[in-house]
Amino acid sequence: MLAAIPRIFLVGPMGAGKTTIGRRLAQVLRRDFLDSDHEIEQRAGATIPLIFEVEGEAGFRAREKAVIAELTERPNIVLATGGGAVLDSDNRRCLVGRRLRGLPARLGGRATPAYPPRRQPPAVANRRSRARLTQLFEQRDPLYREIADLIVASDGQSPRTIVQRILQPIAPDAMPR
Repeated sequence: MLAAIPRIFLVGPMGAGKTTIGRRLAQVLRRDFLDSDHEIEQRAGATIPLIFEVEGEAGFRAREKAVIAELTERPNIVLATGGGAVLDSDNRRCLVGRRLRGLPARLGGRATPAYPPRRQPPAVANRRSRARLTQLFEQRDPLYREIADLIVASDGQSPRTIVQRILQPIAPDAMPR
């Protein structure tokens, strides 16, 4: 059954737990885990806030688009995307056409990310208010839902519970005990 699950792509707002859940899913499914934001930082040799500062959002989004296009071609992965990856229609096509499940998480208790101050995404660092996070979520939520096969709310749920809720319909035999 696990071989029938080639890829899982996680989408949702920043702070929803995509990276934490992605790592756990990859471990359970014996897949490689990738985080598109981390890949961008590694390739650029710079943090995302620095990329935004030097290249602007357009420069960052171009890098993100190239990384998403490449990573979604890889088999047998679990991929966590950045919160804004769904803004680009080409990214959405890559994620829809090549993925099994999505995870748009609801804005809730996990919506305030715990980034060290210098590593905060620009949307948090520049506009730290809950109102801004709510605005971003409301703007992006229809796009998350447009490409998701499965919607799992992450607020108030343990990572283990979220992993179980994702695996139940796709790989019940792989569920952690």
